[in-house]
Order: sequence, then C-alpha cells, then structure tokens
Amino acid sequence: MASSLVRSISRSLRTVTASRLMSNVPENTVYGGPKPQNQRVTLTQLRQKHKKGEAITVVTAYDYPSAVHVDTAGIDVCLVGDSASMVVHGHDTTLPISLDEMLVHCRAVARGAKRPLLVGDLPFGAYESSTIQAVDSAVRVLKEGGMDAIKLEGGSPSRITAARSIVEAGIAVMGHVGLTPQAISVLGGFRPQGRNIASAVKVVETAMALQEAGCFSVVLECVPPPVAAAATSALHIPTIGIGAGPFCSGQVLVYHDLLGMMQHPHHAKVTPKFCKQYAQVGEVINKALLEYKEEVSKHSFPGPSHSPYKISSNDLDGFLSELQKLGLDEAASAAAASAEKMESSASLSSQ
Repeated sequence: MASSLVRSISRSLRTVTASRLMSNVPENTVYGGPKPQNQRVTLTQLRQKHKKGEAITVVTAYDYPSAVHVDTAGIDVCLVGDSASMVVHGHDTTLPISLDEMLVHCRAVARGAKRPLLVGDLPFGAYESSTIQAVDSAVRVLKEGGMDAIKLEGGSPSRITAARSIVEAGIAVMGHVGLTPQAISVLGGFRPQGRNIASAVKVVETAMALQEAGCFSVVLECVPPPVAAAATSALHIPTIGIGAGPFCSGQVLVYHDLLGMMQHPHHAKVTPKFCKQYAQVGEVINKALLEYKEEVSKHSFPGPSHSPYKISSNDLDGFLSELQKLGLDEAASAAAASAEKMESSASLSSQ
C-alpha cells in the first residue's frame, strides 16, 4: 500500500514538473501572488522622507520613454497627469481627455517606470457623478492602468466625499488644490488662487479637508508662497508644489516642460511661467530633424554604414540573371548600378 502511494506521488510530481517546464512563466512566479515591490517607492517611504524634512521629487510623464527616464533619474513619484490632454494630444485644456485615453498612458508609464510611486489622474468626467463612479474609475486606474494611487482635483464637498470613498475602498489618493485645471469653467481660465484673504484661507482649509478625507498628499498649484507655506505647516501630510514656491514638501513639473521639449508657438504660449527649463531638448530635436531632412534630400543618408544587409557577388549575379529572364532588364540594371555605387561609397568611406 505504502509503495503504491509513493508511486502515485512520484507520478504526480512528474506531472507537475512537466507542466512547469511547458510553461513560459518562470517557475518561481507561477501562482506566486503579486510581484515583489521591493524596489517600488512606497507611501511609507514618502512619509519617512517628509518626516525627515527631505524634499519629495515628482515628475509628470505620459509614455514609456519618458517613464524610463524618470525611473533612471531616481524620481520619487511619477504622475500620469491629465495634462496629457494638452501636452500629448494638443488640446487647449485638460477637459477633453477620457478615462480610457488616460489608461493607455498609465499602462505605458507602468511598463517603463519600475521604481517611482505611480499616480494616475482621474480625468474630468470620471468621478463627478457619484461616489460609485469615482470608486469605479479609481479601481480601473489601478487594475487596468497599473498605478499605485490616484489623484483628483478640487475641494468641493462632493470632491471631498469622493476622495474619502476612494480611500475607504483601499486606494491611495493624492489631492489637488489651488489652480485646478479641470475647473477652469468656474475659475474663468487658468488663474492663480490664494491671492486674497478669502481665497488664501480656502486653499488651506481645502487642503486640510482633503487630509481629513484620507489623502496621503496634496498638490498645491499656482498659489503664493506664503499660502503654500501655511498649508504645508497646517498639514501632517506632504504638500507637492507646482508654481507654489519653495516651501512645500516636494515639487512637481511636467516632463516636456522641464526639458524644454516643446518649441511650437502654441505650446510656448501656454507654457507656465513657473516652469524652469533644465534643458533645451526641443532645440536639439529640431536640429536633428533638420539635419536628417537635409541628408535625405541630398541622398547622403543612408550611406554604406547604415545599409548593413549584404548580398554576395554570386547571389547578386544570379539575382540579375533571374530579373532578366523575367523581362525586367531595367530592374536588373538598377540593381547592378546600385551595387556598384554602394561598393564605391564603401571604398571612399574606408579611406
């Protein structure tokens, strides 16, 4: 009986081993649960930085290449912002972008950024109707977008309720007060906030209400530095400034803005005053494209060094012969002439 049981177990083990060998998933990840997040920045780490008075770095990015750069630089938080509506899609405001479009950006960023905490914006229209809509949208950002947290704008009672409901659903929320681009219909445009007594007090009170709702951090956009300093002092969660002066717990800028990538007059017109350009990447891109256009126009690109695929002399002769049999004499002549020219160019470039 015992020997029969041993044989049965042995057969089962062989079957399991065989199935694992057939799988294209590494053995140690099969039914292994969530992937280890040891390298990912966590909320606990952000809280520790905040407690120590260390500045938190945030960059807004929208695609795989920018996410890889943000990751490589060691930025703490990568925000997939609804500003993609303007920066990537060319709209005048953030309002047109949909949740489905945002999810595409989120997934691309999630594939490129392995270290930063990933925060996805809830776009306009994705959370205003009800707390059920807000929670459902937030769930999609995490499950379908691969984000670690969401961000929502504003501090009206309904937004505070939405933030609280999302937190209670087990999803981390970053708040956003001051200039809230999704509310430009009410604000009358992209206008700084907190520039009079009532508005300044409202910024602080709204930030505190978002903290009370469970937000782990609050973005302060386009408010005077003293107002941002007051809010930062009043809160026990980090504040992330953008056009709010140096007294916040951290700072956020848009990837394309800080790199000086966008040279188009339309984008230059809407580039915010508070943005420091740490490079002029746009000028480099324009120069490279113009050089490419010139070389293609002059037929100097591609040359031998960028035409790596060869055909042997014997095969070329056979190819020419087959073309002639097909009655394609002109094609054969063109092929022969091109081979001669490439050989001549290669000889000149090697001298």
